[in-house]
Amino acid sequence: MTEVVAALIWDKDKFLICQRPADKACGLLWEFVGGKVEPGETKAQALIRECWEELAVTLRVGDVFMDVVHEYPDLSVHLTLFNATIAAGVPRQLEHNDIRWITAGEIAQYAFCPADEAFLSRLQEAD
Repeated sequence: MTEVVAALIWDKDKFLICQRPADKACGLLWEFVGGKVEPGETKAQALIRECWEELAVTLRVGDVFMDVVHEYPDLSVHLTLFNATIAAGVPRQLEHNDIRWITAGEIAQYAFCPADEAFLSRLQEAD
């Protein structure tokens, strides 16, 4: 099983979502920024590294919002979503097709990766 981390980056009542590049798996679907945990990294370290690589921001990692196991046709992932805030920097679109700040009420306007569905439901319930 592949360990994957993602950041639920908050700015007041909005959170950041990223649109995957067209040429990647789940192309043009929306997701939370993150990626695979590398050998020797903690989940928090992986998340900080991924956010630096993909958005050029320094992340302040908070508690776990939720975690899920998702079975893709070719891959099984354990995805942990952390609450987070930006400690330094302004998000830059380095790897994604687009990035947006949205509220929980706007979730339905975006098509997300299948692994994120449980996270989205919980965000909408809390709204």
